Amino acid sequence: MVKLLVIDDDRMNCDLIKSVFNRNGYQVLSATSGFEGLTLFRQHAPRVTILDLRMPEMDGLTVLKEIRAYDPQAAVIILGAGATEEQENQARGLRVTDFIRKGLSLDVLVASVNQVVQLPAKPPSSLRALSSVAVADMGETILVVDDEPLIRDLLVQFLSLRGYRALGVKDGFDALAMVEQAPPDLILLDLFLPGMGGAEVLRQLRQRDYVGGVILVTGSYDEDTLDEAWALGPQEVIGKPIDLEQLLTSIQLVLVCREC
Repeated sequence: MVKLLVIDDDRMNCDLIKSVFNRNGYQVLSATSGFEGLTLFRQHAPRVTILDLRMPEMDGLTVLKEIRAYDPQAAVIILGAGATEEQENQARGLRVTDFIRKGLSLDVLVASVNQVVQLPAKPPSSLRALSSVAVADMGETILVVDDEPLIRDLLVQFLSLRGYRALGVKDGFDALAMVEQAPPDLILLDLFLPGMGGAEVLRQLRQRDYVGGVILVTGSYDEDTLDEAWALGPQEVIGKPIDLEQLLTSIQLVLVCREC
């Protein structure tokens, strides 16, 4: 059975599309956020991904970029309600398989998917092979500390595909244990963690003379907590939802300054 993935923040749209394609003999997975969608994409390698353009936190173009980084050959159909010409051009520049404006008959979408699955399937890019080659050239190690699996996995994947040796752990205790074994060059540290908050992890790192960079990541702006964390000397604080390009720029600056 051909496997499809639907990524749309509107649960009703997901359920409608899923129902239509189930009746047409497809197996359909669905996600209501870009983070969740990318996780399902990596886990299940769908034959076709149907992707909403306008979503909060991570829009369709950002998701498409991440899919392309993971598998340049993947078939992706974008649903573009209210899309501008610039957005459509960006999508086509990222080799989107088809661009369908919402509001058209679902028959148009079904026909587009049927056309794609009739073509010979292109072999997916071997991520493991890519990673094994990249690791040989990697100099900088980045440790991602976040208790949210979707965010942690996305950041690890994003950084790995950009040439870093990225590792992920779920809490401060695991982070400190890894630092004892092999100190990373930089730590992306969630400020609010269960058991041991990010500020306490940072305090422990300073007591252990950790000399790498630290970028704090937070979805909350509690002034007392932020003041406590800033006093411990992180290089940067980045808010959630995370702008991946801004994050990459911050990482590059921190690592360059560390070398200086």
